[in-house]
Amino acid sequence: MLQSKLFYKINKDKSSEIESVSHDLLVRAGFVDQLMAGVYTFLPLGFLVLKNIENIIRKNMEEVGGQEMLMPALNPKENWIKTGRWDTVDILFKLKGVGDKDYALAPTHEEVVAPTAKKFIFSYRDLPLSVFHIQNKFRNELRAKSGILRTREFVMKDLYSFHANQEDLESYYEKVADTYINIFKEVGIGESTYRTFASGGSFSKYSDEFQTITNAGEDIIYLCEKCKLAINKEIKEENPKCTKCGGIDFVEKKAVEVGNIFKMGTRYSEPFDLKFKDKDGTEKLVLMGCYGIGLGRLLGTIVEVNHDEKGIIWPKSVAPFLVHLIQLGSNDKVQATAQKIYQDLNKNNIKVLYDEREDKSAGEKFAESDLMGTPLRVIVSEKTVAKNSVELKERNKSEAKIIKIKDLQKVINNVYNLL
Repeated sequence: MLQSKLFYKINKDKSSEIESVSHDLLVRAGFVDQLMAGVYTFLPLGFLVLKNIENIIRKNMEEVGGQEMLMPALNPKENWIKTGRWDTVDILFKLKGVGDKDYALAPTHEEVVAPTAKKFIFSYRDLPLSVFHIQNKFRNELRAKSGILRTREFVMKDLYSFHANQEDLESYYEKVADTYINIFKEVGIGESTYRTFASGGSFSKYSDEFQTITNAGEDIIYLCEKCKLAINKEIKEENPKCTKCGGIDFVEKKAVEVGNIFKMGTRYSEPFDLKFKDKDGTEKLVLMGCYGIGLGRLLGTIVEVNHDEKGIIWPKSVAPFLVHLIQLGSNDKVQATAQKIYQDLNKNNIKVLYDEREDKSAGEKFAESDLMGTPLRVIVSEKTVAKNSVELKERNKSEAKIIKIKDLQKVINNVYNLL
């Protein structure tokens, strides 16, 4: 991608109205644009990151047997009446259609997936089953805050599982919990993210949240100093001792919830009469599990964890580009060398942002590069070209090094394990 053609705009000045580091950096670096409170446009840079996160999640959901589908955001009122949530969910967006018909914009999809599954599940032979989708959700939050960490429209991954018995549900639940830990490692927040014992709310007595420690968090968790199990503040009084090791020493931390999982049992199969015929011929209600991750919130949390005073530091797994190629100077040899490197990296499927602009100083280019956070910066200048070399600097390191152009691809492969 040529930087002169990229649809973005850098803003050097931090706004006093911005509530979180991720909001500040993502807006100033041209990744997102705020349309109104709680509603954001993902600009090309931000959309590339969002798609990388989506692909990591999709791969992991398929590995636990999830089949991808796409459910509608527009829901009939009748389904929400059946579950008793039309008048009890205070964040539900409601709207009128033709003929004065009532609809909801889905904040979650139990009211869709359960009646859909009823059309396909009849026998124990149809179970277990797990399906997922990645879809826009709508929640009429009283106060949208902290940029994309809490919004009114957002992209969410929902996985739903269906089981014949509790043992099978428990087994699959633990498998997904392990997979979530893997996802958060892959996107670069694994060391800061903890499986957290929590209240189940309207779904079940207890659930599991995945909380990432950050000062931008609006949740409080208590981390066991002995085994690192976390407990949500809502249920801490019920559990004075660690439920895993029995320890009593906890550290209080602020955190952002980046995922949650619930054993819903028959909470949503019962209203829709979702049953199956067991081996002995008896009819039983299907047991369900629900497993969610908000992609936008996860993106914002990645920035909260991975940044410095200069800007974002994207983990290579989610970065919009792997290499930021910066051309300093416009003489023929510098231009030709930079263009050749750009073409060669593209041929080798390395995502490159090429700053070929002639109207920006070296200082301006470096400042933008640091703010945008591309993992690897490659500088081509008269000085480096004279030695058939480039200057290479990793975003998360302070020192740069000079390497031969002929070795560049090999170095990139070694640094980022692309072999």
